[in-house]
Amino acid sequence: MSVELTATCRCGQLAVRVSGEPLRVSVCHCHECQRRSGSAFAWQGRWNEDAVASAGDVASWRNTGTSGGAATFNFCPHCGSTLFYTNDSLPGQIAVAMGGFASQPQPAPHFSVYENRRQPWLAVNGDDVEHM
Repeated sequence: MSVELTATCRCGQLAVRVSGEPLRVSVCHCHECQRRSGSAFAWQGRWNEDAVASAGDVASWRNTGTSGGAATFNFCPHCGSTLFYTNDSLPGQIAVAMGGFASQPQPAPHFSVYENRRQPWLAVNGDDVEHM
């Protein structure tokens, strides 16, 4: 499925446009992603940086996780929505929070990671979902 999608923050002033196939679409159950998303998991797609363009005011926060890896989270300074981020261990790739695409058709996740931290009432289903 070839995609061209625009994700926006809650107030609409920050937008991220992606084009082409995502490199990976996943859900993550780690505690950091739970905190970042405010939910039981985070759902993100990754694209090569040349397939991603942002517009609007953006603020950034850099975090080093317990594994020692660092990521930079980019969010709207007006409404606080985290819309995209980069991970030092994945140079040249940008992850976009799939919820920012809201009412547009979105690719389904093919990976469910950190399932040892998954909430016990949650199941990620699909014949082609790899559980890690």
